[in-house]
Amino acid sequence: MTTNETPETTGMTDDEKRRDQLLAAPGAVEEDAAPRVDVTERAGGVTRIDIRDDAAVRPGDPTKDPEA
Repeated sequence: MTTNETPETTGMTDDEKRRDQLLAAPGAVEEDAAPRVDVTERAGGVTRIDIRDDAAVRPGDPTKDPEA
C-alpha cells in the first residue's frame, strides 16, 4: 500500500492484501499465500496463535530434521 492508500480506498480485506503481497514476488506460486497460522480469540481478551499443521514454512531450526 502506498502512503496515500488506506484500507478503505483499496477495497481489499486484510486476507486479500496479504495474498496479493505474497504473490507479488517473482516466481511466487499459490502455495506461498497459503495460511500458516490459526488465530483464535478467547474469553477475557486472550488471543491464541497456533502454527498450522499443514504450513509449508514452520518456525524452528532449519538445520535440524523436523521428523527426527
